[in-house]
Amino acid sequence: MMNQDSFNPYSDSAPSSDPSAEPHSEPGPAFEPSESAEAIQPAPAESPAAAAEDAPLAAAAPPALHIAVSALSDMGCVRKNNEDSYGYDGAAGIYVVCDGMGGMASGEVASARAVAALVDTFAASVSTGASISGRLLHAIKSANLDVWNYAQIPEHKGMGTTLVAAARDEDRLILGNVGDSRAYMIQGGQCIQLTVDHSYINELIRTGVLTIEEAPNADLRGMESVITRAVGVGAEVEPDFFSVDLKPGTAILLASDGLTRYVNQDEIAAFFAATPFEAVCQRLIDCAKQRGGVDNITCILLQAVAA
Repeated sequence: MMNQDSFNPYSDSAPSSDPSAEPHSEPGPAFEPSESAEAIQPAPAESPAAAAEDAPLAAAAPPALHIAVSALSDMGCVRKNNEDSYGYDGAAGIYVVCDGMGGMASGEVASARAVAALVDTFAASVSTGASISGRLLHAIKSANLDVWNYAQIPEHKGMGTTLVAAARDEDRLILGNVGDSRAYMIQGGQCIQLTVDHSYINELIRTGVLTIEEAPNADLRGMESVITRAVGVGAEVEPDFFSVDLKPGTAILLASDGLTRYVNQDEIAAFFAATPFEAVCQRLIDCAKQRGGVDNITCILLQAVAA
């Protein structure tokens, strides 16, 4: 985990309208695999008899896992358009939620472009031989550059987006985030936040100005939605990375702050336990809307199941 000692605030509170925008992908920066083919040397040959003598007893292989997916996005109760976007490619093992910001529909353009660029870049990098974390970093940087380049068009100046993504690495997930969209793990009846918000309020907590207990009732003077990192607001971006091991039953929730500002971790765990998998996202969104729903609300729910 990396923290910033200084930051530039970005807010998602600018007004927006509702023209449609098609997701688009442009080439990202060159990518170097972490391990070259020349560096991998074959092991010396061994006789079958010697191999049989030295071979340990084979351990039982862990069950193969399948990732079930459920996803939903809602405009909420106040906004006139949806600046959130989500996307995934189950075959490539990549899942992402973005929450755009910027006026005159720029937020929805930013989030849609970031989703398309990240998913396409990650899927296209499968043949590079790079690690999953390296491919995810490359995909996030490509998404950032795509949004940043498009933001040079005057009508989209200042647009950007949060991003939280999960990439499958066999029996674990690698998570990357920029901004305040979050990833949670649900396991054993508990829900745990995995990512750390890049937000003004979290910066106050990190520096000791506020405690976690004080934060919900703090007077932030309109700074509640200010984030300290975003995709597309500069030519470079610094994501944080986390990983989580998967076993049958483990669930991961990716969500925009339109959900997480209204529904806490204990409630997420309770909804997951009491609701069929396919209906959890709808129940969470309904709860957020009943409590105000002032922002767009988006979530992707993943669950590892034995294949």
